Amino acid sequence: MGAQSEPMLIHPQIDPVALQLGPIAVHWYGLTYLAAFGLFYFLATQRLKHLPYARLSHWQVRDVEDILFAGVLGVVLGGRIGYCLFYQPAYYMAHPLEIAYVWQGGMSFHGGLLGVMASMVWFAKTRHRPFFQVMDFVAPCVPTGLAAGRIGNFINGELWGRQADPELPWGMIFRGAGDFPRHPSQLYQFLLEGLLLFAVLWFFARKDRPIGQVSAVFLIGYGFFRFVAEFFREPDAHLGLLSFGLSMGQWLCVPMILAGIFLYFAVNKPSKL
Repeated sequence: MGAQSEPMLIHPQIDPVALQLGPIAVHWYGLTYLAAFGLFYFLATQRLKHLPYARLSHWQVRDVEDILFAGVLGVVLGGRIGYCLFYQPAYYMAHPLEIAYVWQGGMSFHGGLLGVMASMVWFAKTRHRPFFQVMDFVAPCVPTGLAAGRIGNFINGELWGRQADPELPWGMIFRGAGDFPRHPSQLYQFLLEGLLLFAVLWFFARKDRPIGQVSAVFLIGYGFFRFVAEFFREPDAHLGLLSFGLSMGQWLCVPMILAGIFLYFAVNKPSKL
Protein backbone atom coordinates (compact mmCIF):
# COMPACT_ATOMS: atom_id res chain seq x y z
CA MET A 1 0.00 0.00 0.00
CA GLY A 2 1.26 3.47 -0.82
CA ALA A 3 1.70 6.12 1.81
CA GLN A 4 -1.42 8.12 2.49
CA SER A 5 -1.21 11.77 1.64
CA GLU A 6 -1.50 14.27 4.43
CA PRO A 7 -4.97 15.83 4.70
CA MET A 8 -4.93 19.46 3.62
CA LEU A 9 -7.20 22.31 4.59
CA ILE A 10 -9.38 23.74 1.85
CA HIS A 11 -10.56 27.30 2.04
CA PRO A 12 -14.32 27.22 2.63
CA GLN A 13 -16.44 28.50 -0.21
CA ILE A 14 -18.11 31.45 1.50
CA ASP A 15 -20.66 33.50 -0.39
CA PRO A 16 -19.24 37.05 -0.50
CA VAL A 17 -22.79 38.33 -0.07
CA ALA A 18 -23.69 38.12 3.61
CA LEU A 19 -27.26 39.35 3.24
CA GLN A 20 -29.55 39.99 0.29
CA LEU A 21 -32.26 42.59 0.85
CA GLY A 22 -34.15 42.66 -2.41
CA PRO A 23 -31.90 44.40 -4.94
CA ILE A 24 -29.44 45.38 -2.21
CA ALA A 25 -26.56 42.99 -1.55
CA VAL A 26 -24.67 43.37 1.71
CA HIS A 27 -21.18 41.95 1.28
CA TRP A 28 -19.05 40.48 4.05
CA TYR A 29 -16.23 42.83 3.10
CA GLY A 30 -18.51 45.80 3.62
CA LEU A 31 -19.48 44.45 7.03
CA THR A 32 -15.82 44.17 8.01
CA TYR A 33 -15.41 47.87 7.16
CA LEU A 34 -18.39 48.67 9.38
CA ALA A 35 -16.85 46.55 12.13
CA ALA A 36 -13.57 48.43 11.72
CA PHE A 37 -15.25 51.81 12.08
CA GLY A 38 -17.34 50.59 15.01
CA LEU A 39 -14.28 49.28 16.82
CA PHE A 40 -12.49 52.56 16.21
CA TYR A 41 -15.35 54.53 17.73
CA PHE A 42 -15.51 52.29 20.80
CA LEU A 43 -11.76 52.33 21.40
CA ALA A 44 -11.43 56.06 20.79
CA THR A 45 -14.12 56.82 23.38
CA GLN A 46 -12.20 54.63 25.80
CA ARG A 47 -9.04 56.57 24.99
CA LEU A 48 -10.71 59.70 26.33
CA LYS A 49 -10.50 58.10 29.78
CA HIS A 50 -6.80 57.30 29.59
CA LEU A 51 -3.77 59.27 30.57
CA PRO A 52 -2.64 61.69 29.32
CA TYR A 53 -5.95 62.43 27.59
CA ALA A 54 -7.96 62.32 30.84
CA ARG A 55 -6.51 65.75 31.55
CA LEU A 56 -7.60 67.13 28.19
CA SER A 57 -11.03 68.47 29.02
CA HIS A 58 -11.37 69.88 25.52
CA TRP A 59 -11.35 66.37 24.02
CA GLN A 60 -14.93 65.16 23.79
CA VAL A 61 -16.95 62.39 22.17
CA ARG A 62 -17.89 64.85 19.45
CA ASP A 63 -14.21 65.00 18.50
CA VAL A 64 -14.17 61.21 18.11
CA GLU A 65 -17.17 61.40 15.79
CA ASP A 66 -15.54 64.10 13.66
CA ILE A 67 -12.24 62.20 13.52
CA LEU A 68 -14.08 59.06 12.46
CA PHE A 69 -15.94 60.87 9.68
CA ALA A 70 -12.74 62.46 8.37
CA GLY A 71 -10.87 59.19 8.74
CA VAL A 72 -13.43 57.24 6.73
CA LEU A 73 -13.02 59.67 3.85
CA GLY A 74 -9.26 59.43 4.14
CA VAL A 75 -9.28 55.63 4.16
CA VAL A 76 -11.56 55.30 1.14
CA LEU A 77 -10.09 58.05 -1.03
CA GLY A 78 -6.48 57.52 -0.01
CA GLY A 79 -6.73 53.74 -0.18
CA ARG A 80 -8.16 53.80 -3.67
CA ILE A 81 -5.89 56.48 -5.10
CA GLY A 82 -2.88 54.86 -3.44
CA TYR A 83 -3.67 51.51 -5.03
CA CYS A 84 -3.96 53.11 -8.46
CA LEU A 85 -0.67 55.00 -8.07
CA PHE A 86 1.42 52.35 -6.31
CA TYR A 87 0.25 49.15 -7.99
CA GLN A 88 -1.18 49.93 -11.46
CA PRO A 89 -0.23 53.50 -12.41
CA ALA A 90 0.04 52.88 -16.15
CA TYR A 91 -3.39 51.25 -16.37
CA TYR A 92 -5.19 53.96 -14.44
CA MET A 93 -3.42 56.74 -16.31
CA ALA A 94 -4.89 55.20 -19.46
CA HIS A 95 -8.30 54.66 -17.79
CA PRO A 96 -8.65 57.53 -15.28
CA LEU A 97 -12.41 57.18 -14.88
CA GLU A 98 -11.94 53.69 -13.45
CA ILE A 99 -10.20 55.17 -10.41
CA ALA A 100 -13.72 55.79 -9.11
CA TYR A 101 -14.77 52.14 -9.65
CA VAL A 102 -14.15 51.15 -6.04
CA TRP A 103 -16.59 48.23 -6.39
CA GLN A 104 -14.08 46.52 -8.66
CA GLY A 105 -11.68 46.17 -5.73
CA GLY A 106 -8.19 47.50 -5.20
CA MET A 107 -7.30 49.34 -1.99
CA SER A 108 -3.87 50.14 -0.58
CA PHE A 109 -3.16 50.39 3.14
CA HIS A 110 -0.25 52.75 2.55
CA GLY A 111 -2.47 54.99 0.42
CA GLY A 112 -5.17 54.81 3.09
CA LEU A 113 -2.60 55.83 5.71
CA LEU A 114 -1.63 58.89 3.69
CA GLY A 115 -5.32 59.70 3.26
CA VAL A 116 -5.93 59.43 7.00
CA MET A 117 -2.89 61.61 7.72
CA ALA A 118 -4.23 64.25 5.32
CA SER A 119 -7.64 64.17 7.01
CA MET A 120 -6.00 64.47 10.43
CA VAL A 121 -4.02 67.51 9.22
CA TRP A 122 -7.38 69.09 8.41
CA PHE A 123 -8.83 68.13 11.79
CA ALA A 124 -5.78 69.39 13.70
CA LYS A 125 -5.82 72.74 11.92
CA THR A 126 -9.55 73.32 12.32
CA ARG A 127 -9.38 72.42 16.04
CA HIS A 128 -6.07 74.22 16.66
CA ARG A 129 -4.35 71.16 18.06
CA PRO A 130 -0.88 69.72 17.37
CA PHE A 131 -0.96 67.25 14.49
CA PHE A 132 0.94 64.54 16.36
CA GLN A 133 -1.28 64.90 19.41
CA VAL A 134 -4.18 63.94 17.13
CA MET A 135 -2.24 61.11 15.51
CA ASP A 136 -1.16 59.78 18.91
CA PHE A 137 -4.79 59.69 19.95
CA VAL A 138 -5.85 57.86 16.79
CA ALA A 139 -3.01 55.35 16.35
CA PRO A 140 -3.92 52.75 19.03
CA CYS A 141 -7.48 52.58 17.69
CA VAL A 142 -6.46 51.61 14.16
CA PRO A 143 -5.05 48.03 14.33
CA THR A 144 -8.37 46.36 15.21
CA GLY A 145 -9.80 47.85 12.03
CA LEU A 146 -6.89 46.40 10.07
CA ALA A 147 -7.61 43.04 11.70
CA ALA A 148 -11.24 43.24 10.58
CA GLY A 149 -10.14 43.97 7.02
CA ARG A 150 -7.88 40.89 6.95
CA ILE A 151 -10.81 38.76 8.05
CA GLY A 152 -12.68 40.16 5.07
CA ASN A 153 -9.78 39.18 2.80
CA PHE A 154 -9.86 35.66 4.21
CA ILE A 155 -13.64 35.32 3.77
CA ASN A 156 -13.30 36.43 0.16
CA GLY A 157 -10.43 33.99 -0.41
CA GLU A 158 -8.22 36.79 -1.77
CA LEU A 159 -4.66 37.99 -1.14
CA TRP A 160 -3.63 34.44 -0.33
CA GLY A 161 -0.14 33.41 0.69
CA ARG A 162 2.80 31.87 -1.08
CA GLN A 163 3.12 28.14 -1.61
CA ALA A 164 3.69 26.35 1.69
CA ASP A 165 5.38 23.12 2.69
CA PRO A 166 2.82 20.30 2.14
CA GLU A 167 3.46 19.19 5.72
CA LEU A 168 2.47 22.56 7.19
CA PRO A 169 -0.58 21.68 9.33
CA TRP A 170 -2.43 24.90 8.48
CA GLY A 171 -1.43 25.03 4.83
CA MET A 172 -4.57 25.78 2.86
CA ILE A 173 -5.74 25.32 -0.72
CA PHE A 174 -7.41 28.44 -2.09
CA ARG A 175 -9.73 28.16 -5.05
CA GLY A 176 -8.16 29.76 -8.08
CA ALA A 177 -4.65 29.49 -6.63
CA GLY A 178 -3.71 26.01 -7.78
CA ASP A 179 -3.92 22.61 -6.11
CA PHE A 180 -1.08 23.05 -3.63
CA PRO A 181 -1.29 24.39 -0.09
CA ARG A 182 -0.52 28.00 0.62
CA HIS A 183 0.09 30.08 3.70
CA PRO A 184 -3.14 31.70 4.97
CA SER A 185 -1.28 34.99 5.02
CA GLN A 186 -4.48 36.94 5.64
CA LEU A 187 -4.60 35.33 9.09
CA TYR A 188 -0.92 36.03 9.67
CA GLN A 189 -1.60 39.69 8.99
CA PHE A 190 -4.71 39.56 11.18
CA LEU A 191 -2.54 38.39 14.07
CA LEU A 192 0.52 40.58 13.46
CA GLU A 193 -0.74 43.89 12.06
CA GLY A 194 -4.03 43.56 13.89
CA LEU A 195 -4.05 41.94 17.32
CA LEU A 196 -0.36 42.08 18.22
CA LEU A 197 0.11 45.67 17.03
CA PHE A 198 -3.04 46.68 18.90
CA ALA A 199 -1.76 45.14 22.14
CA VAL A 200 1.61 46.87 21.80
CA LEU A 201 0.14 50.29 21.04
CA TRP A 202 -2.70 50.12 23.54
CA PHE A 203 -0.42 49.43 26.49
CA PHE A 204 2.35 51.73 25.26
CA ALA A 205 -0.08 54.63 24.96
CA ARG A 206 -1.51 54.17 28.46
CA LYS A 207 1.48 56.04 29.89
CA ASP A 208 2.34 59.67 29.35
CA ARG A 209 4.60 59.82 26.28
CA PRO A 210 6.26 62.66 24.38
CA ILE A 211 3.93 63.90 21.66
CA GLY A 212 4.62 61.93 18.48
CA GLN A 213 6.09 58.85 20.12
CA VAL A 214 2.90 56.75 19.94
CA SER A 215 2.66 57.60 16.24
CA ALA A 216 6.29 56.57 15.85
CA VAL A 217 5.65 53.18 17.45
CA PHE A 218 2.69 52.68 15.09
CA LEU A 219 4.86 53.39 12.05
CA ILE A 220 7.65 51.12 13.23
CA GLY A 221 5.30 48.35 14.41
CA TYR A 222 3.07 48.23 11.36
CA GLY A 223 5.99 48.58 8.99
CA PHE A 224 7.90 45.74 10.66
CA PHE A 225 4.94 43.34 11.00
CA ARG A 226 3.78 43.98 7.44
CA PHE A 227 7.33 43.53 6.14
CA VAL A 228 7.53 40.12 7.85
CA ALA A 229 4.06 39.04 6.73
CA GLU A 230 4.88 39.87 3.12
CA PHE A 231 7.41 37.02 3.05
CA PHE A 232 4.42 34.66 3.28
CA ARG A 233 2.02 36.59 1.04
CA GLU A 234 1.87 36.02 -2.70
CA PRO A 235 3.11 39.18 -4.45
CA ASP A 236 0.80 40.90 -6.89
CA ALA A 237 0.79 38.95 -10.14
CA HIS A 238 1.36 42.00 -12.35
CA LEU A 239 4.31 43.18 -10.21
CA GLY A 240 5.95 40.08 -8.80
CA LEU A 241 9.01 40.59 -6.64
CA LEU A 242 10.98 43.78 -7.12
CA SER A 243 14.57 44.74 -6.25
CA PHE A 244 16.37 42.49 -3.75
CA GLY A 245 13.49 40.01 -3.95
CA LEU A 246 11.13 42.25 -2.00
CA SER A 247 7.49 42.90 -2.78
CA MET A 248 5.90 46.29 -3.37
CA GLY A 249 4.30 46.04 0.07
CA GLN A 250 7.71 45.58 1.66
CA TRP A 251 9.26 48.48 -0.20
CA LEU A 252 6.40 50.71 0.93
CA CYS A 253 7.08 49.63 4.53
CA VAL A 254 10.74 50.68 4.44
CA PRO A 255 10.08 54.47 4.56
CA MET A 256 7.43 53.85 7.25
CA ILE A 257 9.95 52.12 9.51
CA LEU A 258 12.68 54.71 8.88
CA ALA A 259 10.27 57.60 9.50
CA GLY A 260 9.05 55.93 12.68
CA ILE A 261 12.58 55.45 14.02
CA PHE A 262 13.49 59.05 13.24
CA LEU A 263 10.31 60.37 14.85
CA TYR A 264 10.70 58.21 17.96
CA PHE A 265 14.13 59.66 18.78
CA ALA A 266 13.35 63.18 17.55
CA VAL A 267 10.46 63.75 19.94
CA ASN A 268 12.49 63.35 23.10
CA LYS A 269 11.04 66.29 24.99
CA PRO A 270 8.39 65.74 27.68
CA SER A 271 4.87 66.23 26.34
CA LYS A 272 3.17 69.49 27.27
CA LEU A 273 -0.55 68.75 27.30
